[in-house]
Amino acid sequence: MADENLVLSLDSGDVVIKLRPDLAPGHVERIKELVGEGFYDGVKFHRVIPGFMAQGGCPQGTGMGGSSKPDLKAEFNAEPHVRGVCSMARTSAPNSANSQFFICFDDARFLDKQYTVWGQVISGMEHVDALPKGEPPAKPGVISKATIVAA
Repeated sequence: MADENLVLSLDSGDVVIKLRPDLAPGHVERIKELVGEGFYDGVKFHRVIPGFMAQGGCPQGTGMGGSSKPDLKAEFNAEPHVRGVCSMARTSAPNSANSQFFICFDDARFLDKQYTVWGQVISGMEHVDALPKGEPPAKPGVISKATIVAA
């Protein structure tokens, strides 16, 4: 299969994320499925912590929701949580990832092998950096459109 990228269109520009099915095939498949259904279109980044990460993918914009699909089995891997890495959010239960994800601003190596890395920002990280900060931000950044494109 050809390499694919996820493009998140934000107010300030596009963020291009290289999908890593070699690390987390089930998670990449879920993201592609949700993108194909338009699930992420209009979804907010509800938790943006400077020096740590930007989290989105909750349809309610609260951090408490997910898709109607079943939760995913963890695919923890050795890929380090460093700037630009995309990983799945979850509850304290390892197999609870669903639709929420986060993009690391800086090294967050304490998350290594405890969260499923599924992608890497290859362009547009400045647009992630520009997201409004807060938990939740007063005026959250929104994914206007999410698309899958051939790399």
